[in-house]
Amino acid sequence: MESYLNENFDVKAKHSSEEVLEKWRNLCGVVKNPKRRFRFTANLSKRYEAAAMRRTNQEKLRIAVLVSKAAFQFISGVAPSDYTVPEEVKAAGFEICADELGSIVESHDVKKLKFHGGVDGLAGKLKASTTDGLSTEADKLSQRQELFGINKFAESELRSFWVFVWEALQDMTLMILGVCAFVSLIVGIATEGWPKGSHDGLGIVASILLVVFVTATSDYRQSLQFRDLDKEKKKITVQVTRNGFRQKMSIYDLLPGDIVHLAIGDQVPADGLFLSGFSVVIDESSLTGESEPVMVNAQNPFLLSGTKVQDGSCKMLITTVGMRTQWGKLMATLTEGGDDETPLQVKLNGVATIIGKIGLFFAIVTFAVLVQGMFMRKLSTGTHWIWSGDEALELLEYFAIAVTIVVVAVPEGLPLAVTLSLAFAMKKMMNDKALVRHLAACETMGSATTICSDKTGTLTTNHMTVVKSCICMSVQDVANKGSSLQSELPESAVKMLIQSIFNNTGGEVVVNKHGKTELLGTPTETAILELGLSLGGKFQEERKSYKVIKVEPFNSTKKRMGVVIELPEGGSLRAHTKGASEIVLAACDKVVNSSGEVVPLDEESIKYLNVTINEFANEALRTLCLAYMDIEGGFSPDEAIPASGFTCIGIVGIKDPVRPGVKESVELCRRAGITVRMVTGDNINTAKAIARECGILTDDGIAIEGPVFREKSQEELLELIPKIQVMARSSPMDKHTLVKQLRTTFDEVVAVTGDGTNDAPALHEADIGLAMGIAGTEVAKESADVIILDDNFSTIVTVAKWGRSVYINIQKFVQFQLTVNVVALIVNFSSACLTGSAPLTAVQLLWVNMIMDTLGALALATEPPNNELMKRLPVGRRGNFITNAMWRNILGQAVYQFIVIWILQAKGKSMFGLEGS
Repeated sequence: MESYLNENFDVKAKHSSEEVLEKWRNLCGVVKNPKRRFRFTANLSKRYEAAAMRRTNQEKLRIAVLVSKAAFQFISGVAPSDYTVPEEVKAAGFEICADELGSIVESHDVKKLKFHGGVDGLAGKLKASTTDGLSTEADKLSQRQELFGINKFAESELRSFWVFVWEALQDMTLMILGVCAFVSLIVGIATEGWPKGSHDGLGIVASILLVVFVTATSDYRQSLQFRDLDKEKKKITVQVTRNGFRQKMSIYDLLPGDIVHLAIGDQVPADGLFLSGFSVVIDESSLTGESEPVMVNAQNPFLLSGTKVQDGSCKMLITTVGMRTQWGKLMATLTEGGDDETPLQVKLNGVATIIGKIGLFFAIVTFAVLVQGMFMRKLSTGTHWIWSGDEALELLEYFAIAVTIVVVAVPEGLPLAVTLSLAFAMKKMMNDKALVRHLAACETMGSATTICSDKTGTLTTNHMTVVKSCICMSVQDVANKGSSLQSELPESAVKMLIQSIFNNTGGEVVVNKHGKTELLGTPTETAILELGLSLGGKFQEERKSYKVIKVEPFNSTKKRMGVVIELPEGGSLRAHTKGASEIVLAACDKVVNSSGEVVPLDEESIKYLNVTINEFANEALRTLCLAYMDIEGGFSPDEAIPASGFTCIGIVGIKDPVRPGVKESVELCRRAGITVRMVTGDNINTAKAIARECGILTDDGIAIEGPVFREKSQEELLELIPKIQVMARSSPMDKHTLVKQLRTTFDEVVAVTGDGTNDAPALHEADIGLAMGIAGTEVAKESADVIILDDNFSTIVTVAKWGRSVYINIQKFVQFQLTVNVVALIVNFSSACLTGSAPLTAVQLLWVNMIMDTLGALALATEPPNNELMKRLPVGRRGNFITNAMWRNILGQAVYQFIVIWILQAKGKSMFGLEGS
């Protein structure tokens, strides 16, 4: 059976082709209730419809973009069209309506934008400030909401309990039994009168209704669970300025006029216009189908909902929200296709099909044998032409038994047990800080053999502080000195360091609505900003003193970031850079010495700084180098920031402690047969120190740097990869290559963590992509299968435990259900063949079916995990779900129960203690 299932009912955990999904559906036979059986599978016809609609929308938008580009050349000679503000909009105090706003951005209408006074003019007409955002007065916000709409998309209505009752009644075998019950009532009452003649018919009706209501209740509860989980998946927050204060806010609370801050990896939450920013590159492929990224700036300010920020950062003015956006219209069509079915769902559909065909064969043979026995009795007594009401009822009972055998034999509950178990696991995992985005990830994680984990924030706490520094060639213990560090450094060096820290940063120092200073940005940025504040720097004053000419945000390939500023005295230009210590140091040819003077960087100084970097790294500190250069000969914002010729200001060592419990979790993984590998962009010595502290790097393991790894040949990789435990200074493509090699060459089931935009290819390639909920970008989360809400490695181990629990629970239920299937078939068939009667009536068989399909699933498919699960080796990619040992248990149980029933039958008692059969 396993080979047949692998050949015909085998799908991938993700990215299965439409042909594969169509194939197994066509092979499914003997389906009692298609609506229920295929409820949690992808609706392929809806997907085809959605894809066609999406192509149409993309073409419309693509043409609009091309037209807008052409319009730039002729804009000056075109007269603007007239626009009349609707009265209700005027009465509310606004000067533009939602439809006009929507047409400007969606159509990239440069003419209309110019007519309304550009971005600043639109902000004024929306009664919004481009610096302070919207007022938070409740009545004004609600008025704005009524006129311009809310940022929510149309969702399918929650189906009522009675819809599930109706779907449960669609079971073909139950319908046939219902007809049998009706005929039995008519014949019984006609021959035996009321109420004696109604007992059998009413018994079948009552059993059918009980089965229907128990099934509907179970399905309805499942639907509520999935709806709750869908709500959790959609919780996305962005940085917004309202009332002059920057704050986190749900994207569903955004309104036209809001000022939103976007950075690399963010998804644009609504249609809007670019206000200010640098190097903004947008991926619009989800909307236009164009793979070429789009530069967004003051000349091309249009930002569309659902697109992704590929590079840069900016502020945007929200203009259109919700279903008025192109993304909102697309979402309404795309959600109808549903998620792909999981491998276990498909495999158990295959099992149900095989058992169903066997059951149908036995049901036909059983009916034939029972009818033949009845005819033989009548022939022997010569009454084959004379039929009484009792004999008609007996014949009807035989038919009902045959139909009920099909009811019991077709294990319709098998695929649903998978869904029930996965839904239960998903709900519990949510409480354990893991949000499952795709059902298949639950069961796949139970088979994981390798976890490739990030270091920062996953193995460590992500609470960073600068504890050591080497400024002006002097190593200082910052943690103990604090603000006194300022007095020990030359004034010119302190001034340059503060200028570098506050201008070359992706973070901000703001005053919140409670009047307290708050640091915004990544943990690395906030740690350095904190150092700047301790040196007496004032963030806002520093930023206002210099004009920013160009910004190059941190890039995980270059592993550094940079900024070019215009100095107030004389208008000369200066570039600052910050990043991986050895990379930035290699770009320096000068250094600030202990007197604050700039001197050439000689061999001795380079050696001293490299030794300092390694000393910091060996203490498990994250090291960053800060440098600057004065630009001579002019600079254009279109040019790249110079890559060399910098002056080294200094090196900082940032402490990021290992999370409590990580070492124990790594050891638990090792005992469970799961290899943990660290893949990080940090210095190799820092990575090795942390890996040893976590128990990842062992004596027989290898730590390698990304640049070395990517130069290896395929033959060298075959020998190297099994030994790799740490990869440092890795690029996103190094991670992707490692994952692909582990999956394809070594047949491992790989789970990978990621948080950045560039991690998306590795998350997509892995069997299970795990995105970080706190540090992760929206692009990473969208590519992931599971979101780790607390960014904690121990939570990943919990996910693996739940994955194994799902696998074991479903195996138990399959064994339980198939045992009952086989027993019911053998008992009824053998009894019919040997005695001419059936030991189980239709009503009794319906009770068995209800217990088996619904109550059994609830009991066996929802058992929580225990620590014993992590003492077993993972089943891996090739693990058999239905093992030979399971079949032996099933047949052994079937034979044992058959013998017991046969003995009771021989003593004149049925299985349920009733006289006769």
